[in-house]
Amino acid sequence: MPKRSVRRDLSTGPFVPMTAEEFARELSVGEVAARSGIAVSALHFYEAQGLITSRRNASNQRRYPRAVLRLIAVIKVAQRTGIPLAEIREHLACLPHDRPVSAADWAKLSAGWHEVLDDRIARLQRLRDQLGTCIGCGCLSLTDCPLRNPGDEVSREGAGPRLLDPG
Repeated sequence: MPKRSVRRDLSTGPFVPMTAEEFARELSVGEVAARSGIAVSALHFYEAQGLITSRRNASNQRRYPRAVLRLIAVIKVAQRTGIPLAEIREHLACLPHDRPVSAADWAKLSAGWHEVLDDRIARLQRLRDQLGTCIGCGCLSLTDCPLRNPGDEVSREGAGPRLLDPG
């Protein structure tokens, strides 16, 4: 009979028996940090944000399935493209958490981000193209600037910090 350890899933509360084989497949938070290049504090943050999950053993130590390494890679790629964590979390819901992300999983996930990224790229290109008109335009005012306030839309809303870009 294999030696058994104890695993506790905090969502259900009770301790769940875990074989030594299962224990060997799981990684400590330090091992995940070392293998992924992500700080332990970032892993805790990802977990608090619902991006990754861990189990607790009898000593209340976090144990991560090995599949979390590929999931972290997906998170980092998405972050580099500028996708907000809230949106990453929504898309990760369709990925498996009990096995590594496959090429098919990644293709499905990344297809959902293509339109969002295309829109962001188009917006940035328009802004880049308009930046040349700022040099020497003479407006010297955020209220009158055609980039920050096209068509003087903000003045109709009254005074105050209304020039933040919503997108």
